[in-house]
Amino acid sequence: MHFTINGMARQAEPDIRASLLDLLREHLGLTGTKKGCDHGQCGACTVIVDGRRINSCLTLAVMHEGAKVTTIEGLGAPGRLHPLQAAFVKHDGYQCGYCTPGQICSAVSVLDEIRAGVPSHATADLVAQPLLSAPELRERMSGNICRCGAYSNIVDAITEVAGRKA
Repeated sequence: MHFTINGMARQAEPDIRASLLDLLREHLGLTGTKKGCDHGQCGACTVIVDGRRINSCLTLAVMHEGAKVTTIEGLGAPGRLHPLQAAFVKHDGYQCGYCTPGQICSAVSVLDEIRAGVPSHATADLVAQPLLSAPELRERMSGNICRCGAYSNIVDAITEVAGRKA
């Protein structure tokens, strides 16, 4: 199978039953994406596939032949952090750090969704541009659980990168 992972062409021959998460971690050594619940309930495994965030534990790797996959490793690295990574550090948007890769990948997509005008369940007017607000961000990030409770700091980090106050 062929993929573009973090901007690089990659090949793998996973078991046809392997999840995308297992392909990333076990076959390609990209361990930044975490295995939390393995049931799609915690968001620790969130990655970006063809521009959309998904729970990588819930999808088979074979379903993404030819896809463009971005993991936390593809967003930035020490010395050249993605703006959201830097904001999470600045605002202490993590404590244990386990959920942080999924939180950041999800936040990147959340900002893209808002810019594209995609409404959420918290969007008051479905035909207007969604407003960047704390309730809007909380709704959009609700699939990513932080057991340490850094939610308010996560909202602060996302709003800083978006350039607005929520």
